[in-house]
Amino acid sequence: MSSHGGADRAAERTDGARVIPLRPDLVPPDEPAPSAPGSELERRLAEALAFLRRRLTGDYEVDEFGFDPDLTESVLLPPLRPLYEKWFRVETIGLHHVPSEGGALVVANHSGTLPLDALMTAVAVHDDHPARRHLRMLGADLVFRLPVIGALARKAGHTLACNPDAERLLRAGELVGVWPEGFKGIGKPFRDRYKLQRFGRGGFVSAALRTGVPIVPCSIVGAEEIYPKIGDIRPLARLLGLPYFPVTPLFPWFGPLGAIPLPSKWTIEFGEPIPTTGYDEGAADDPMLVFNLTDQVRETIQQTLYRLLSQRDNAFLG
Repeated sequence: MSSHGGADRAAERTDGARVIPLRPDLVPPDEPAPSAPGSELERRLAEALAFLRRRLTGDYEVDEFGFDPDLTESVLLPPLRPLYEKWFRVETIGLHHVPSEGGALVVANHSGTLPLDALMTAVAVHDDHPARRHLRMLGADLVFRLPVIGALARKAGHTLACNPDAERLLRAGELVGVWPEGFKGIGKPFRDRYKLQRFGRGGFVSAALRTGVPIVPCSIVGAEEIYPKIGDIRPLARLLGLPYFPVTPLFPWFGPLGAIPLPSKWTIEFGEPIPTTGYDEGAADDPMLVFNLTDQVRETIQQTLYRLLSQRDNAFLG
């Protein structure tokens, strides 16, 4: 018999079965219980029902621009995440340069035939930034004239690319995104990839100067390869009221399948903010100052693109 008496003896259950105690060193560490097979589905269903309840009861807010954060987070962002995470495998650099609060202007290069680069930048700022901020994008008037697309853009918080709207958003402490190349950027031929087009008249710099917010240069590598534009059917573009009708190696030859973007590997780098404070009153109306700051932002993005491209081994691997 053991010297510890009953402490080392097998315990007996009331039904007579013997219980053999485990040695402490053989007890496995606590592990989280595996998720039940239906738990993820149940969670999503619960979220969907909660969303519908909020819509039916009116328990959501919309700002003066039509921005609906609840709809954006529950309906508009989720379909973009598979593209962001699995298809383009977006890598973000320098997100700490994006302020966690207060107004700031993100200025990025534009490319890719369709403006998926703007959408992926919005996902990056919301999902990968600790503050999970919404990027309020400034878009061309064509975007807001399109059926369904225009209404959804308003719901997602985007507005027309004009200085009054930009300044109102910046003064309200919003994070605003602008792609100054416009259609010249996304519609340029593939042979001109990663060569920045003109940045317009620098209206975005004037808006930043008037509101005193920092300008965050943003460089996007990978979007140029999703729809390599090798031609333009201009008569059809004029007929449809579009800036161009692209011809790519797959579109329009393969119909709807040709509209699937190629799975290039993306990198989005946010550069060090360029301050706009400390200038004399009326600086926003000084054309030379506006031109110099615009050129500084453009050159910063261009040089970053060259650096990122020199570090990339393959457009589709990684």
